[in-house]
Amino acid sequence: MVRHVILWQLKDELSDEQKIKVKSEIKESLEALKGKIAGLNDIRVYCDCLETSNADLMLDALLQDKNALNAYAVHPEHVKAANEKVKPFAKQRVCMDFEV
Repeated sequence: MVRHVILWQLKDELSDEQKIKVKSEIKESLEALKGKIAGLNDIRVYCDCLETSNADLMLDALLQDKNALNAYAVHPEHVKAANEKVKPFAKQRVCMDFEV
């Protein structure tokens, strides 16, 4: 199994109201991928951060293996969600993938 963890910071120019909407849409679009991509066993997006956080969202995905991670990265449904819901609003992305 491979765990795929991403932390995002949203762009500074977004208002608090815009950030709430963006986080909700990111969560909805990415969690909707469960059951649509082979090898994606679980996917969750966390966006209710404590004030001590310096990230706005976290993705935590569990995939079958490295091949499933590679397939997930280029899957059209994932690419669409990333291009439409995440990339336009994110200023920084940090990723860590590891075997579990």
